[in-house]
Amino acid sequence: MTQPNSHIAPNETAEQHAAFEARIERGEKIEAGDWMPAEYRRQLIRMISQHAHSEVVGMLPEGEWIASAPTLKRKTILMAKVQDEAGHGQYLYHAAETLGATREGMIDALLTRRAKYSSIFNYPTMSWADVGMIGWLVDGAAIKNQTMLAGASYGPYSRAMVRICSEETFHHKQGKEMIVAYAQGTPAQREMAQDALNRWWWPALMMLGPHDADSPNTGIMSKWGVKLKTNDEVRQEFINEHAPELLEAGLTIPDPDLHQDEKGNWKHGPINWDEFWSVIKGERGLGQERLATRQAAHDDGAWVREALQAYTDRQRAVAAD
Repeated sequence: MTQPNSHIAPNETAEQHAAFEARIERGEKIEAGDWMPAEYRRQLIRMISQHAHSEVVGMLPEGEWIASAPTLKRKTILMAKVQDEAGHGQYLYHAAETLGATREGMIDALLTRRAKYSSIFNYPTMSWADVGMIGWLVDGAAIKNQTMLAGASYGPYSRAMVRICSEETFHHKQGKEMIVAYAQGTPAQREMAQDALNRWWWPALMMLGPHDADSPNTGIMSKWGVKLKTNDEVRQEFINEHAPELLEAGLTIPDPDLHQDEKGNWKHGPINWDEFWSVIKGERGLGQERLATRQAAHDDGAWVREALQAYTDRQRAVAAD
């Protein structure tokens, strides 16, 4: 007997939902032309576009340091990483477009603050070590989440994640290599690395999302095979991997309550969720500055979009003749 489903839209039937969920249970991928619930489509557009926005805005904190990189090697590595992030945003915008979203609509939602991106990119980068710590912690947390999403039920999203994860793995290794080198370097370098960890540890934990009990979308996205793990499960995997590595590097994790339980899991202290929500709302952090930078870039690129549109219109006219 079919159970009541609050996610059935007026023009949908319980039988359609049952067939759709049976496909997911069988491990099939849902493709762009397949029937899907309206709520599945809406949630995916919200999730994928937010992910795309995060990649694009995520270029800014590190991009600020390209001109100040200490060596040519570090400069080229950072330039390649920022370029990768731009590409990731493109993959994800394309994935959202397969669901009927438009690039113009998604960008407008970002610039008018109707769409969110990861709040961690509203934290300032105060030193060169922040670039390494972002690679180790922020990209490390992202990989945990994105590896899970590579198995998502929506085909275009999961396939984009496969390529993105392979590139993010390099970013993660580069960040770790930088911080380990500084942690084992001069007193000034060790201090710089520790200061960066002090500022980025808690935001990295927060970026994996609210606790499961406070995450309104986790339930339905898990049911429909988009999220295969909960926020707290992914956060635990992240801490279990990174806590011992940071300690082995000789750094001190800024959590006096951090400890291992009887199962070997590293347990963290209370997270300041008030800070998390205030950064998301723009009450703290660099949200205004980040979006102003994106708006300026969007305005500066208007001539490129106009030229592309003119070229497309001319090609269509030629084809019509």
